Amino acid sequence: MSIADILSGVKREMPKLIGLKFNSTVGIVKTEDGWKVTVEMLEKESLPDSMDILGQYEVNLDKEGAIFSFERKALRKRIDVETSSL
Repeated sequence: MSIADILSGVKREMPKLIGLKFNSTVGIVKTEDGWKVTVEMLEKESLPDSMDILGQYEVNLDKEGAIFSFERKALRKRIDVETSSL
């Protein structure tokens, strides 16, 4: 399966599983068991939209692209900028 296929499946299935709108892809990694995809889902819409609450989810898929687990790892306001040190 290609990265595009994996991402398409996650974008289609995650909203069905947790009842939230897909927002963006943060990362995707092939693992020895399948794939790990990190996505942001819209937890709460706000006005202005810069105050929306986004949940970051780690989604694990098998080699065929089926989701076998997911976990919310973080919450943030859309306006918040994430920083990391390298």
